[in-house]
Amino acid sequence: MARLAQLVAAALAMGTAIAEGESILTSEIGRQNNQSLFWGPYKPNVYFGVRPRTPEGLWTGLMWSKVDNYGEVQQGFRYTCEQGEHAHGYGWDEYDARRGGIQSIHDKGNSIDITTSFVKIPGGDHGGSWAARIKGVPREGAPKDINTMLYYYIAQDGEGELAVETEPTEFGFTGDVQLKGKSKPLGDYTLVVTEGQGKHPSTDHDLSKRRHTETTLVNSLQLPEHELWQTKAAVFKLLQAAAMEIQHDYEEDNAPYPWQVYRIANNPGSGNAHVVQKNFQGEFEFDVIFSSASAGKPLKSSDVTREIKQTSELFGQRFSQIFDFKAPFDGSKYLQFGKSMFSNLLGGVGYFHGHQIIDRSYAEEYDEDDEGFWEGAAEARARQKATAEGPYELFTSVPSRPFFPRGFLWDEGFHLMPISDWDMDLALDVVKSWYNTMDDDGWIPREQILGEEARSKVPAEFQIQYPHYANPPTLFLVIEDFMEQLRKFNGSAKAKKETLGKEDELHDAHLKNTELGESYLRNIYPLLQRQYQWFRRTQRGDVKTYDREAFSTREAYRWRGRTETHCLTSGLDDYPRPSPPSPGELHVDLLAWVGLMTKSLINIADALGIAEDVADMEKNLEAIEHNLNDLHWSEKEGCYCDASIDDFEEHTLVCHKGYISLMPFLVGLMKPKDPKLGRILALLGDEEHLFSPYGIRSLSKQSEFYGTEENYWRSPIWMPMNYLAVKQLHYFATQSGPHRQKARELYIRLRKNLVTTVYNSWKETGFAWEQYNPETGAGQRTQHFTGWTSLVVKIMAMEDLEGKESHDEL
Repeated sequence: MARLAQLVAAALAMGTAIAEGESILTSEIGRQNNQSLFWGPYKPNVYFGVRPRTPEGLWTGLMWSKVDNYGEVQQGFRYTCEQGEHAHGYGWDEYDARRGGIQSIHDKGNSIDITTSFVKIPGGDHGGSWAARIKGVPREGAPKDINTMLYYYIAQDGEGELAVETEPTEFGFTGDVQLKGKSKPLGDYTLVVTEGQGKHPSTDHDLSKRRHTETTLVNSLQLPEHELWQTKAAVFKLLQAAAMEIQHDYEEDNAPYPWQVYRIANNPGSGNAHVVQKNFQGEFEFDVIFSSASAGKPLKSSDVTREIKQTSELFGQRFSQIFDFKAPFDGSKYLQFGKSMFSNLLGGVGYFHGHQIIDRSYAEEYDEDDEGFWEGAAEARARQKATAEGPYELFTSVPSRPFFPRGFLWDEGFHLMPISDWDMDLALDVVKSWYNTMDDDGWIPREQILGEEARSKVPAEFQIQYPHYANPPTLFLVIEDFMEQLRKFNGSAKAKKETLGKEDELHDAHLKNTELGESYLRNIYPLLQRQYQWFRRTQRGDVKTYDREAFSTREAYRWRGRTETHCLTSGLDDYPRPSPPSPGELHVDLLAWVGLMTKSLINIADALGIAEDVADMEKNLEAIEHNLNDLHWSEKEGCYCDASIDDFEEHTLVCHKGYISLMPFLVGLMKPKDPKLGRILALLGDEEHLFSPYGIRSLSKQSEFYGTEENYWRSPIWMPMNYLAVKQLHYFATQSGPHRQKARELYIRLRKNLVTTVYNSWKETGFAWEQYNPETGAGQRTQHFTGWTSLVVKIMAMEDLEGKESHDEL
């Protein structure tokens, strides 16, 4: 297998002319990549919101409500994604970040099914053009003449011009409404809201003389920048004004219909915010069309129809090719399920911009070196020394649109694993975006809450980020996958100069083009090293003070940020840890994560030909592998455990069997002939401990803490850890070794259990869930959790080993 360094050297040896050509190609690929990803539904916190990947640009959002009686308007008003019983599922049925897709919203509360189709058309110098088609159909069993009011909000952040160009009639607009705008990042553009199709409510009530419901209304506003994102408040203010205007004109026995009252004033003009209102009765459809002047001819609805059809066809073809589901999940029902799960993961990618709240007081209590350190740390936090830093920008996939519409560091690596199969270039772009938020020390905020809109969804006590808090470095999982795919591409294929033709090549240009892939690694490698060294420096555990017997005194680690009941920084929140907390603790999961980082960096340094780094990190990895056994293996319990110190300040193991016990196995630090592997597999497969008909429990059924207190990571089944288990079981099931047959049996059973669990819950509720009940398999906690739960798509595409013979080897 050829190394990247050798391939690059060979390419360079072909001559200066080709090298210069490849540099031009690299630049062109970068430009096309940015252009094709420039626009998107990058406001995942709302049901449908389009914006560009730039701080100052045009953005839009859809709102609606049933309006058959007065009480429905406020209760049924939809804009931001919310949890609750009002919807039987919503999200993307099909979605490709470079072309667009189709989203369905099953709004039970408003008795309407809404479809938002979104397409992008490349061209020009400002990210191309895009269009959205909004369609509504009354739900089954609902009256066919239900009344729905819709609002389309159009806003311009920062400097720029935006004004309504179409001339209205006395009562509003009877045809299409065109806005014209201009800004530095977007150039000149037009945005058209078409007249659309559908009936409008009508009446002979006296108010109809002043308010015609068949017209489109536009109210243009100039809002302060800090109010621009408060879309719902702006619309409600207009609705309140509309109601107050006529509140004294009619008695109760002659009250107008709600859909007459809630008609905003038609006041078109220039401004940084424009509210467009339409009222429909029964089915409806209209388009929103953005045309960039630099892209050429403006789009029409016929273009939108063509692009929607083509986008859907291409998505279906490509999905079946990328995610080739294997038995027993190769039926049509799983194909629909898989498309939905993956599309909602990719459709949850958002662009965020703003300031982050960070406490850089570096209080001595944050060192957490004293007995009762958690109390001192709490006092330091209470001094409220945090300040706003930035602005930062982040391109990220969110865990849950209604509940967690922001960036989470340890979730992101899992999000990007299915995304990288579909679009490696996009995944690498997201990784780069995260590392652009890293500070000079190597710290990345574990939760990215950028800007006032993002902070509006987060309790104040969780908004502050602390630069001594770590989080599992799961982005290294993506880099590992990238390295593996690079080897496949460049080991079997030719190190040849690629040319760009079809847009589809943008999905994996970093794999197909040797120079581009190598350049990315060279640029990201120092950042990965900086983060790695930050982990080793700030999260180090104490070996020497307690005379612990270990191969290395350096490779031992402790999560900072512990309390008596939680270790949020580990990602496993309330999972049982040694109690009471001690500065002498050592956490096995953190040592395993550092082992993963070390292994990944060895692979990258080797590919880049940095021999000195390879030698240094191979020594680190050897020390980590030894210390996992010396400091954390319990022969008595047959698993890995956290460590602490006893009353005599001597090393002691604290074993809470569960995900932590499996961590060295889950991150790939065990070998097929490791004598400990058999006991790890036995624990994983033991139904009295971890194995259930629905997946691997987070904590053993035998634990005194099972299902207690918050019960967040104390019994429920979580997809990311289960996915890592399935992946490792497949590895050991296909390698020579004494535990091959056991791994194969567990792989077959666990793969079936996980897919069936997530599918059944999705079919019943319309949602993916944050976690699953270990006793019933029911989805629970946060709904529409299409972040790492979407890993089920990769599991369905994994090899079917049932029926294939396997034999253990000594």
